[in-house]
Amino acid sequence: MARPVFIVDGSRTPFLKARSGPGPFTPVDLAVQCGRPLLARQPFAPTAFDQVILGCVNVIADEMNPARVAALRLGMGEKMVAFTMQINCGSGMQSIDTAYRYIREGVSDLILAGGAEALSHAPLVWPQQGVRWFAGLAGAKGIGAKIMAALKVKPGYFKPIIGLERGLTDPITELNMGQTAEVVGHLFGVTRAQSDAYAAESHKRLAKAQSEGWLKGEVETAFARDGKFYDHDDGVRPDSTPESLAKLKPVFERPWGKVTAGNSSQITDGASWVILASEEAVAKHGLAPKAVILDSQWSALDPGIMGLGPVLSATELLKRNELTLSDVETWELNEAFATQVLGCLAAWNDEKFCKEILGLDGAAGELDQSKLNVDGGAISLGHPVGCSGNRIVLHLVNAMKRLGTRRGIATECIGGGQGGAMLIETV
Repeated sequence: MARPVFIVDGSRTPFLKARSGPGPFTPVDLAVQCGRPLLARQPFAPTAFDQVILGCVNVIADEMNPARVAALRLGMGEKMVAFTMQINCGSGMQSIDTAYRYIREGVSDLILAGGAEALSHAPLVWPQQGVRWFAGLAGAKGIGAKIMAALKVKPGYFKPIIGLERGLTDPITELNMGQTAEVVGHLFGVTRAQSDAYAAESHKRLAKAQSEGWLKGEVETAFARDGKFYDHDDGVRPDSTPESLAKLKPVFERPWGKVTAGNSSQITDGASWVILASEEAVAKHGLAPKAVILDSQWSALDPGIMGLGPVLSATELLKRNELTLSDVETWELNEAFATQVLGCLAAWNDEKFCKEILGLDGAAGELDQSKLNVDGGAISLGHPVGCSGNRIVLHLVNAMKRLGTRRGIATECIGGGQGGAMLIETV
């Protein structure tokens, strides 16, 4: 029989908005910053874990397999098995899901699962023509040949491409992520005004959560090598209003597009961890679980409408567990773009889509937005790609405990045309 899997504890760094250059922390730095206080407060040694799993998309050259590097820096011992996984925006949730399955099947009892991303450290990629020119220059034999090879140089060879820009463009459809959100918005008639209103509400909710102290048990202060410290998510703009956001120009589909810098997720650095344990580990170490993972689901669809991934994955969870949208009291749906989130809500309320695509008898219904992203989301927090799926699970658990709700779903769209969802119940 499958064993129950508990979420025992977790923590994350502040999410730091990428600005003019590389931020103060690499992915492993971030993982260590929130990992140390998390492990320090546990009643067992860091070496007690069976393994470490970390989601990371933008792995930097100095930190190959960041899960292992982080585990060693966290003092988890040389014998600690650690591996890194990548499924774009779902990487942080995939780390939890993989740990969940290891424990459920009896392979492991105690796993540290996380996500870390420093998008500000995304590399500059050299143009292929420039690479070939360098290769020709290096391979030329003799002074004469080297001079001739050098004379073939062109100014464009020295103009690097931002790696993040290429990474956020789907290689199959050749659409960037913002354009896929535009497609979803067009299909379901999402307006610019609706998107801006949603974005303003995300900032309002995060600002309230910060002022009320609701994130204090979740966010750990990060200390940089130069002595500076970071204790809050710094991308929030409490003064955002639908009117101020309406002044921004569309970024991806000018002049009529709905997606702007103001109603999109922010480019951000951050890390998050959760501790998962079996019933045996809970009893052995005297732990107090916060929640139990009931089920998870991964789905795939056309990359051009990747933003609808949450609808497919979460609906499969609901069907398998004989639940409706209204049976789930708290939702975290990663805010890649306001237009994309609203497109998902519209899809669930569209009878034709639900019958033909989801296999339902009719429309799933209207998801109450007061239950959705109750403390803001990636529009106000930021979206460190490999981390976000982990953060939404961690925050869902904390929000449910605060609100006194029992059942929640965390879900996200995934670049490349996928979606992930996890059904969680508080203990």
